[in-house]
Amino acid sequence: MQEYPFEQLVAMPRKRAAELAPHHLVCSRCGAHTLSDALSSHCQFCSAPLVVDTSEDPQIVPEAVVPFTVDRSQAREALRKWTQSRWFAPNGLKKVADAETMKSTYLPHWTFDADTVTAYRGRRGEYYYVTVTDSEGRRRRERRTAWYPASGTVSRRFDDVLVVATDRVPVKRLDALDPWPLAQARPYAAEFLAGHHTVRYSVEPEQGLEIAKGKMRKVIEQDCRRDIGGDEQRLDWVNTQYSNVAGKLVLLPVWSGSYLYNGKSWQVLINGCTGEVQGDRPYSAVKIAFAVLVALIVVAAVIAVIRMNGG
Repeated sequence: MQEYPFEQLVAMPRKRAAELAPHHLVCSRCGAHTLSDALSSHCQFCSAPLVVDTSEDPQIVPEAVVPFTVDRSQAREALRKWTQSRWFAPNGLKKVADAETMKSTYLPHWTFDADTVTAYRGRRGEYYYVTVTDSEGRRRRERRTAWYPASGTVSRRFDDVLVVATDRVPVKRLDALDPWPLAQARPYAAEFLAGHHTVRYSVEPEQGLEIAKGKMRKVIEQDCRRDIGGDEQRLDWVNTQYSNVAGKLVLLPVWSGSYLYNGKSWQVLINGCTGEVQGDRPYSAVKIAFAVLVALIVVAAVIAVIRMNGG
């Protein structure tokens, strides 16, 4: 798969949705845009009705696809185990064995590469100990910190920094589905999408790169702190230069849908490669109240024992 220099990625020719899939659908509630080779009646994210989208907003064609390796039966089993392992879940939830609206869905992600060189200024804190005497003449050791100026340069190569390219699914929930086997990515071909839904990206590459830089920044700051050394570190100024920035659009496999419990729809996402499950879940107020009551009884019993022993 080819990674495109960022300027080339932004300038890449777009294709209309009709050239990528026969049906272009949009959710009447959450606004998710989906490409499919079959008409669907309900959104895989919120279960609201889908309608035909007549807009002609051209987009960049994906460069790569990570194929599904978890089939429907395996996804059902992963969901069953997930529902049965939830703490404070209502008893009825244990009987949920399938997502009524589960659909195999490819979700768009940007991946970015970059070389970085970062100059920093900060301070290195080193602990030392002194003996002090309080007003009653008692001596004790106190830890204090001596601060020294620090500066330097660190460099790092980033490869395949992943950015969710749709705002229709909670980013934290998708990030929790990590890791993704990007090494299994295949060059994009329409055949991979047959029988699946594909969500169109809503995060443009320029916005995606800024999000990726935010992820890189956290790693770079850790590099700076390690370079400073000492017991504590403070960063006062950080300046990063980015070069050889490249990226691509990749589709990642997710079983998405919702399960019905107590008359309410709950969203769930399953990693189509690993079977990792993330989603909404109901809580049992009765079980939570009972757990709090038990905890209070235990605390009261411990206090009673301490008092009996003259503590």
